[in-house]
Amino acid sequence: MFFVHLSKLKILMVASEAAPFAKAGGLGDVVSSLADSLAALGHDVRVLLPLYFLIPQDLKQGFHPLPGVISVHLGQEHWARLWEFVPANGPRYYFIEYDHFFFRDRLYDGPYGGFEDNPQRFAFLCRAAIDLPEFLQWIPDIYHVHDWMAALVPVYLETVARRGPLAHTGSVLTIHNLQHQGYAHQSIIDYAGLPWGLWQSDKLEACGGVNFLKGGIYFANKLTTVSPTYAEEIRTPAFGCGLEDIFRFRGGDLVGILNGIDENLWNPATDPTLPANYDRNNLEKKSLCKMNFCQQRFGDAKSDNRPLFVAISRLYAQKGLDVLADILPWVVETMSVRFAILGCGEWLLEEHLASIAHRSPDRIWFYRGYDETLAHQMTAAADFFVMPSRFEPCGLTQLYSMRYGTLPIVHATGGLKDSVVSRAHGVERATGFVFNDLTHQALYSAIGWACATYYDHPSEILTMRQNGMCRDFSWKQSSRRYLECYHWAMEKKMGFP
Repeated sequence: MFFVHLSKLKILMVASEAAPFAKAGGLGDVVSSLADSLAALGHDVRVLLPLYFLIPQDLKQGFHPLPGVISVHLGQEHWARLWEFVPANGPRYYFIEYDHFFFRDRLYDGPYGGFEDNPQRFAFLCRAAIDLPEFLQWIPDIYHVHDWMAALVPVYLETVARRGPLAHTGSVLTIHNLQHQGYAHQSIIDYAGLPWGLWQSDKLEACGGVNFLKGGIYFANKLTTVSPTYAEEIRTPAFGCGLEDIFRFRGGDLVGILNGIDENLWNPATDPTLPANYDRNNLEKKSLCKMNFCQQRFGDAKSDNRPLFVAISRLYAQKGLDVLADILPWVVETMSVRFAILGCGEWLLEEHLASIAHRSPDRIWFYRGYDETLAHQMTAAADFFVMPSRFEPCGLTQLYSMRYGTLPIVHATGGLKDSVVSRAHGVERATGFVFNDLTHQALYSAIGWACATYYDHPSEILTMRQNGMCRDFSWKQSSRRYLECYHWAMEKKMGFP
């Protein structure tokens, strides 16, 4: 049973997004970065994605069509084309072309919410993942599937594909955000070509319909979440989103692995978007980034000494930016600070932040939308990064901020708790400020704590910046944890204890 630990693995990742091709959030960054890291370790890594209309044309120019067409065996047979992208180094990408589902200018939703046919779209992707190996004449050792959009893959593996060329292929399901589970009408079972015996409470059935993620959780050989604390939290009613009993049942197969980041892309020493590059040994150059940003966004002729707090986030209830918006006028009235916020999402919250910024243009700046270059520049310019999430499976922006010498202020939940060492534990180890309860008063006090430290103890701020920049948030350690998980999944599939 130990021979698998020495072999080069054939890994097929299945996901609905991967940067830079298509990305709606952190999932896209994680899929591509992890695939890159595993390929760098010598494994044969391939990634299956939909061929979305919105993939930038300059990237599509590097795609090549594979000969023939692939038959996708749902309840009825569908035919599709496959395109391949093979970078000089890294994983091989496959894109399945099926315009009826993927020729749209958004990934998941339109102006009135999620696309009604999302269950059919991603059932198609999952079944295509099962039929892909036969088309390629390449059998993976492991499927690594991500979130509800790919969660039917383990279901197929343990039912209609249980015998045949994939009989010994294991599966790992990673849950990036449990809030989204993929609910569908029970008729999706016929569409997907799955046996009706799966429509029961300990498999796919949920509230009279079908829950994609629930099925994946039951059938995957191993389960992972994107931080150790979140792996514990989802076993409780407060965070389990109705699936906590299943996670307790599968607890022996559930592992929390903290996400990594692409340290080449997020590197203040080489980042081409910054007006000045720096590292932990010449942090004085970070102030040039702050000066440049404040001149552009606040109209300063020169930088002053006020601390700059930033928030970069999707504007949804999960992220807690509504709590920040409520106290922001109070903060800028009682503290000598500035705030810059980048994000979009819920319209009412967008309007609230825009109104607050309009009333205090010299102290609050708000950009409605998302801009990758601006996100890099804000992270470099800031003194503090505010992230008051109600829950956070992992979070990447707090990792980016520490990499850039910017101190995160975070609610003690999920990956935020796992990745940020609070000033309360001593300045020698601290990398940010952590508060326990997400209330208006607690967030106000945490911002005040950071502000007071900035003015009264600048040497502590410098030490904490350097601590954060010394942390290893690369994929090196996490990718090896995933490899262990792959081996466990393969051993379980082959019947080893």
